[in-house]
Amino acid sequence: MPTLAVGLVVAALLAGNLAASPGTTKERLHAKQAQAQSVLAQVGALDKRFEASVEAWHGAQYALATTHAELLRDRAGLRVAEAQRRKAIARVEARLVALYEDGDAPTTIGVLFGSSNVSDLIDRIQTAKQVAAADHQLAVETTRARDRYASIAKKTAALERQRAADVRQLGEQRAKIGDLLGERKRMLASVQSEVTALRAQEAHEQAVLAARAKARLAAEQAELRREAETRARARADQKAAAAKAAPAQPSVTTTTTATPTTTAAAPPPPAAPTTTTTTAAPAPTTTAPAAPPPPPAAPTAAGHPAAASIALRYLGIKYTWGGASPATGFDCSGLVMYVYAQLGISLPHFAAAQFGMGVPVARDQLQPGDLVFFDGLNHVGIYIGGGQMVHAPETGDVVKITPLSQFGAGYVGARRI
Repeated sequence: MPTLAVGLVVAALLAGNLAASPGTTKERLHAKQAQAQSVLAQVGALDKRFEASVEAWHGAQYALATTHAELLRDRAGLRVAEAQRRKAIARVEARLVALYEDGDAPTTIGVLFGSSNVSDLIDRIQTAKQVAAADHQLAVETTRARDRYASIAKKTAALERQRAADVRQLGEQRAKIGDLLGERKRMLASVQSEVTALRAQEAHEQAVLAARAKARLAAEQAELRREAETRARARADQKAAAAKAAPAQPSVTTTTTATPTTTAAAPPPPAAPTTTTTTAAPAPTTTAPAAPPPPPAAPTAAGHPAAASIALRYLGIKYTWGGASPATGFDCSGLVMYVYAQLGISLPHFAAAQFGMGVPVARDQLQPGDLVFFDGLNHVGIYIGGGQMVHAPETGDVVKITPLSQFGAGYVGARRI
């Protein structure tokens, strides 16, 4: 009992420390879940002890009831033996009185035994002595029986008192364990209510993060579309400019290639060659720089940013070891495999093997849809921008959004598929 009392104090202090400890909702949730598991284990152990104590108490009660029944039987036997003893002694006494109350007077003895002569009287006296001896033996045996029953009843009574004490002791122990169990269950209910509240808080935070991530991804996709439209317009303008310049370019080219003919046909003989040459030379050079080179591809053009949006659809799906479907749950690599399968890309169900796919990406060059790896390639998630990823964390958790910074030095690298 002292150990359990100390355990209660330690658990109470731990509960206070945990309640007061700062940290993210996830950290506090993990701490409370760990505390709940600890208290639940204690409740389970106390449940077993309580059940054992209750059964021991029932056993003691059964033994007490059995002993009490035996005592009742022993006392009943004692009463019967005592009654038989008294009857036997009474018979002996009666016969002794009858034999010796008048000494040797034959008339009295004759009357008593109904003898008709002395010989018959002697025989009857001898018979009477034998009967008296038998009566005495019966009295002795009934006395022994009485004493035996008395001894048994005494022992049974002592056993009954001992078993009654056992029942009381076990009852007290059962009550104490029951009190501890009740206290632990109340503590568990309190911790579980905190876990529920933290889960609700985390779910709200996840909903906010998801909404922000979706808005961010939508904005990025809109920006990508605008950039694509800008590039398309630039190409169209370039083609239009080239089309407008196309008729002049043959003349210039012809003039350049047929300088003598052009010079002969021009009205001012001296200036025509010079003017034609100087006009024709800049025309090509002016036309070439006028068309800007195609803009470089945006950083998000490569890879599969759509994977980030797809991954957000499965927030809240439970973690299942080996899972690779929203129907059964996901583990980390199973989620990645399932998301990319919807893009027509087949990935292995193994984080370390997925790390061998695609091309490496520097951390400061991450874009939505990139795969990010942690903990010695034992964990993988899908980057969604904003320093966050979608992943299936661990048993007992669900697919959620988590900042990469939470893994600290556990970050290994990233790949772009």
